[in-house]
Amino acid sequence: MIRKVDLPSKSCLYCGRPFAWRRKWARCWDEVRYCSQRCKREGRRQP
Repeated sequence: MIRKVDLPSKSCLYCGRPFAWRRKWARCWDEVRYCSQRCKREGRRQP
């Protein structure tokens, strides 16, 4: 069993919080930049 602390993580570009790898991001982990849809929406709003 893989523990969550052993998974790769990144920092969100908008809020700066760290977020861990998720199974749904397995194919596009290099392209993920935001931790949530809200951060993605707010990040695009500001220039």
